Amino acid sequence: MDDQQLLRYSRQILLPQIDIEGQQKLLDAHVGIIGAGGLGSPVAMYLASAGVGRLTIADHDRVDLSNLQRQILHDSNDIGRPKVESARTRLTALNPDVTVTPLNTRIDASQLQQLAQQADVIVDASDNFATRFAINAACVATGTPLVSGAAVRMEGQLSVFVPRRSDSPCYRCLYREGDEPDQTCTDNGVLAPIVGIIGSLQALEALKLLLGIGETLCGRLLLFDGLHHEWRNIKLHKDPSCPVCAAAPEAAVGHTSTE
Repeated sequence: MDDQQLLRYSRQILLPQIDIEGQQKLLDAHVGIIGAGGLGSPVAMYLASAGVGRLTIADHDRVDLSNLQRQILHDSNDIGRPKVESARTRLTALNPDVTVTPLNTRIDASQLQQLAQQADVIVDASDNFATRFAINAACVATGTPLVSGAAVRMEGQLSVFVPRRSDSPCYRCLYREGDEPDQTCTDNGVLAPIVGIIGSLQALEALKLLLGIGETLCGRLLLFDGLHHEWRNIKLHKDPSCPVCAAAPEAAVGHTSTE
């Protein structure tokens, strides 16, 4: 770490749980972010500003005027640009230490598994169940920790899934395919700070996983009601008959436990 980096990250380095060794872990880390919208914006910005050295961001959409109410990675000059290109411009301006790899594509199962194998943590900032199930399957297959978040209207939820832990449920343990209809911001609306709150917490959980500190939300579902400012913490259990994780192999090669 050079003098500029020591100054940039000095407030984190002061924390005894992080110090110089922890900051170097972040600089050496790789996080995959699926979605560069309302959730992905604060996730990417906080991970970049915290010094996570490599971010791969996947999103196939272009910036639209209706995005700007909540998707703070983008501004009016970005309308019509691919979101991942807008994200790279913003994040590299925020922190030139960070390498941002944009994936301007509707990422498929094969690409998800490849990204999950390469990354230390995957953050699901998508907005539909099909993508969430695919991300979960890739993370279970590769043993990659997954930070999952969702937000709509004035509500949000967050959990962490760690396939390497024998007691960790996966996203498929929580939801069954076809049981839950998609509830998107396009159809139902969302209050802007809600995605900021959930996305910021996703960034926090990702940093804790990378650093191996604290207690994550693995095995718990955090629910937030922004209208009444109420938080609920629900215990999650592994489903012994889950078709995704019940028969999953041991942790994939290339990932080391952080819990």
